[in-house]
Amino acid sequence: MATSVDQLLATKEIVVTCGSGGVGKTTTAAALATMVAVHHGGKVLVLTVDPARRLANAMGLEAFGNVETRVDAGAFADAGVEPRGELWAAMLDTKQSWDDLVRRHAPDAKTRDDILRNPLYQNVTGKFVQSHDYIAMERLYELHSSGKYDLIVVDTPPTRNAIDFLEAPERMADFFSSRLLRWLLAPYRSRLMTVASRPFYQVADRILGSQFLQDIAEFFILFQSMYDGFVSRARAVERLLQDQRTTFFVVTTLESAPVHEAQFFVSALRERGLHLGAVVMNKVLPSYLLDGSASAVASRLCDDPSSVAEALADDVDGDRKAVERVLHEVGASFLNFQVVAKREAEQKATLGSAAEVVAEVPYFDTDIYDLGGLVRLGSTVWR
Repeated sequence: MATSVDQLLATKEIVVTCGSGGVGKTTTAAALATMVAVHHGGKVLVLTVDPARRLANAMGLEAFGNVETRVDAGAFADAGVEPRGELWAAMLDTKQSWDDLVRRHAPDAKTRDDILRNPLYQNVTGKFVQSHDYIAMERLYELHSSGKYDLIVVDTPPTRNAIDFLEAPERMADFFSSRLLRWLLAPYRSRLMTVASRPFYQVADRILGSQFLQDIAEFFILFQSMYDGFVSRARAVERLLQDQRTTFFVVTTLESAPVHEAQFFVSALRERGLHLGAVVMNKVLPSYLLDGSASAVASRLCDDPSSVAEALADDVDGDRKAVERVLHEVGASFLNFQVVAKREAEQKATLGSAAEVVAEVPYFDTDIYDLGGLVRLGSTVWR
């Protein structure tokens, strides 16, 4: 069993970072990949989803696209480190990934071209149910199968339900084989409508327009021609996620909603027999807030600020009452943060019992916007 992120990642080929939106998941994924490139060597790829603009620029991802880009050596030099390996980055382009998927799975050139030209496909590809989640797993499978990289760190799309991306391949396959879809498309597979279905489509034609309904029908009929490819790929992705070379990192802050989401995800991983390698807790308050001596001093500042102000009389000029108010505010602020820190400690104990490795990331004074920031963040979790 690994005792550090360093040891854990030394034996893995895929790291899937997951968690709710706004917890620092994308930055954590980039930091993990950076640290592996620096310390372990080899070719490391981070497949990310819409990082902050300055961070994207620092990693050479100014333009959106699926093409992997090597992070320039000069960025490492500016950060004061010399990597043993190569860091590559790609930004998930949902539309481009779907187009590539169609080109791979379409049974023939005509079907491929018909799908890509279909108006409905062109309009809904980026918004299709489960499209972001499914295509992230599809892209991961494709990159791993290429054998080009020693480690791939994938930053999963933010979702309301953090488990969505695990279920997306199966849901996609189920949808295209569903009884409801077959019933809706049946009239368009034949020029003869049943007596029962004719009234429904006559009303729908008047409301939506026959061309719109035809586009919908053609879209799904064409996609169903790729059903076998979807099913086989879904099974392959499931096997890949269950492989011992794959591990999951759950990233969270210690606020109530993200912790609840993280706990749910940890349970879901366990139920599916997937490997939970680490829990990364972002923006953790400093441990000195739980120090008993510091707490006693803060209480004194609140209860008797005048005596402390008297002791500081030789060092502080100005209104004594103003000094007392400042001291009282300092003490009260400390005790308020201490309440939050105690609650965080309880959350950490609960989450930390589930994973091989638990890592804490403190608050940083500035945003992470360059490779140096990724190294600083990565150093806090690497130990």
